[in-house]
Amino acid sequence: MPYNVAVVRAYWAECGIPQPCCEYRFHKTRLWRFDFAWPDSRVALECDGGVWTRGAHGRGSGIVRDIEKGNAAVMLGWRVLRVQPRELCTEETARMIRTTLAIGKSGGCA
Repeated sequence: MPYNVAVVRAYWAECGIPQPCCEYRFHKTRLWRFDFAWPDSRVALECDGGVWTRGAHGRGSGIVRDIEKGNAAVMLGWRVLRVQPRELCTEETARMIRTTLAIGKSGGCA
């Protein structure tokens, strides 16, 4: 299920979420990018499509690549949230983003 980045960003803005960077390259030597990122807070959100249709994120090789990318991000100090496309414009996802961004500002638990 494809999604419209402009619609997602507009929804999040209505939810009080700062505008993310899209397709943010977070690694110096690998070509890895986050779907959405808030670099100042080192928070990212990955949208994993094709989970149920044997797409890239639902096959063994894709899962292994996602694990490698996720572990590299964590080692660089990133906090990475993951959702499916249908979850992008939901209050639950907005809450996860707001909470994760707030933890970074407070230095502790939200």
